[in-house]
Amino acid sequence: MKIEGRTFVVSGGASGLGQACVEEICRNGGNVAILDLNEENGAAVVKSLPDGSGKFFVCDVLETDSIAAAVQGTIEWIQQTGKPLGGIIPAAGVGNPATILDRDGQAFSLDSFDFVVNINLRGTIDLVRQCLVHLAKTEPVGADKERGVVIMVASVAAFDGQKGQVSYAASKGAVAAMTLPMTRDLARYGIRCMTIAPGVFESRMTAAMPKKLFKGLETVMEFPRRAGQPEEFAQLVRQVIENSMLNGTVIRLDGGLRMPSKI
Repeated sequence: MKIEGRTFVVSGGASGLGQACVEEICRNGGNVAILDLNEENGAAVVKSLPDGSGKFFVCDVLETDSIAAAVQGTIEWIQQTGKPLGGIIPAAGVGNPATILDRDGQAFSLDSFDFVVNINLRGTIDLVRQCLVHLAKTEPVGADKERGVVIMVASVAAFDGQKGQVSYAASKGAVAAMTLPMTRDLARYGIRCMTIAPGVFESRMTAAMPKKLFKGLETVMEFPRRAGQPEEFAQLVRQVIENSMLNGTVIRLDGGLRMPSKI
């Protein structure tokens, strides 16, 4: 599927991996609806893009009504530009580490668990389901009659979560697990579904890590022995969009990293 002439929805698009995806898509002739809570960052991202290729929508993925308003705004924008919907990239996410029992034997808060799962999992599926209603109505293109693609964001924590990552691993593991059944559900519509599971990448989430922890992670990387760059994540997103045989699976993007129990 070609990026040029189509519109993509990216949540978490005002920073980190999401922003890199926005920039890559716009650089290749697509439009992007940028969904995020940070209006200042969102305005700055739009300003940096080719004229008219990006539009910012305030969106809280914890709130179904907020997602609905952003999706409706996106559809209205598409009607103005004439660039049909081509895909959804739900990249909004949080970490919030906590061990299930602390050193005093106290269990972690379910509110904390719910917060992580509701953003990373429920927020992902809510945005995807609301966009799919519109994507399924677009005109199919090419010999394969393809309508578009869903590219979800998991994490290597889905497979080898570290100490303190019960909530995060649960949410990302569920995202990974949804990939194949969603692929099967959407095949009749000519819509593909893929998930990327990044390792340690430079982002707003990793920027909050203590430097000692970040350096410790670098020591267990294989090659290259460094954090991934957001542009490298976005490059894979572009390749997933363009290669119609990529469907129904999870790709680890981690330089061979396998997370140890703890650093």
